[in-house]
Amino acid sequence: MGRILRLFPLAVYFACMGFVACGGDDSSSAASLSGESSAVIFDDSSSSAEILSSSSFFENSSSPSVGSSDSTGNIAAKKITEISATIIEDTLDLFYYACMNLNFKADSFLTIFERGDLVTLIVDGYDTLDVPVVGDRGEVSVGEFLLSVGDGSGYVSFEVLNGDPAEAIGIGRDVKFPINVSVKMKEKGGYVKYLEMRQHLTMSYYLEAYPTLSIEEFANFRKVNTTGMGEGVLYRSSSPINASLGRNLYADSLAKVAGVATFVDFAEGLETALTYRDFADSYYATQNVVFLGVPPAFVNKVFKDGLVKGYRFMIENEGPYLLHCTYGMDRTGFSIAVLEALMGATADEIKTDYAKTFINYCSVVDNMQVALTQDQVDLLKDIIAMNMRNSYHTVGVDISDFDNVDLATATEKYLVALGMEQAEVDALKNRLKSVQTNIE
Repeated sequence: MGRILRLFPLAVYFACMGFVACGGDDSSSAASLSGESSAVIFDDSSSSAEILSSSSFFENSSSPSVGSSDSTGNIAAKKITEISATIIEDTLDLFYYACMNLNFKADSFLTIFERGDLVTLIVDGYDTLDVPVVGDRGEVSVGEFLLSVGDGSGYVSFEVLNGDPAEAIGIGRDVKFPINVSVKMKEKGGYVKYLEMRQHLTMSYYLEAYPTLSIEEFANFRKVNTTGMGEGVLYRSSSPINASLGRNLYADSLAKVAGVATFVDFAEGLETALTYRDFADSYYATQNVVFLGVPPAFVNKVFKDGLVKGYRFMIENEGPYLLHCTYGMDRTGFSIAVLEALMGATADEIKTDYAKTFINYCSVVDNMQVALTQDQVDLLKDIIAMNMRNSYHTVGVDISDFDNVDLATATEKYLVALGMEQAEVDALKNRLKSVQTNIE
């Protein structure tokens, strides 16, 4: 067990790479937000609603038929389906911390909603999103929106793992208060299976912990061969230069055998790459490389700009191409999924390729890999669909019906919305059709 790197719940390893989490004691957070809150209680037998105090949730005396209360006048939590708040001002510049503290006291919020519930967050004038209620950002996957009830501030916070939720929904530093926020129950316990799954996602640095895997699988190295993709044009892997996972030499050697000519590195800048002990002697160092060094903030401009830069580098240079980050999991998974969608891959192909990385890495128990269950794999497949939905949504491209939408057309619109010219999108598709294609 001492040789196993327990990196999960999913994506905890990115927490230190991203943005500072919301935090602070109750007194400072209370001073930072000014406003008032309320709860909306719906009677199961009526469409009427009453506005109640969020601090105690007392039953409104004018509607004795609505809900039921205990001896203190508290309404049964199951009767409350929505709460709302008005944030009047923010004096602590909370957007700096890449999260939004909402005007809901966490202890009161948890009398209505529970960790593992799936809720709908409505930020009036900005956006409506379905998000899970969790203890903290370590319980969600990279790029995922969340409502955190345990960040230490005493308030519920709206966050995105390794990203800025305010930017993602169009709130800037010039925001005009007040902001009205509501939370509605979407699905009671709708996120519980994800929380349970992530408790079992563990991995190891060592090849001997994976006796049934090939070297390619251990290095998370594979050719992308989904529908529409040219044969031997696009590859993905864990980092061929970062030795921290114990996989770089394998990935570099496999890239050489495949004849990879152009690498897109989402994980680091050139200065960092030059510090790696194996870099100077690597095959990687002799080829075309663009170092992007972007965080896995799929809904934010910093990642989207990096994505466009990487794709433009592919247009400008011959293939075969290999995209990677550190694990070849999150940033790689997203950027590959976009290319797969662009070329006509089905939703199932995209989700299956994404989940393959987790099948390669997880789960290691007592220094030996134990196969993931089909239920775990199916839940993992949902992550890439969620990340693509969220990122496309930020630029007005709707792929909410992920399994049935025309992903190729939607992806072209997405890339144009990110700043690519249609001619560039066409050139990228041409590159991915055949490694011999020349771009004029």
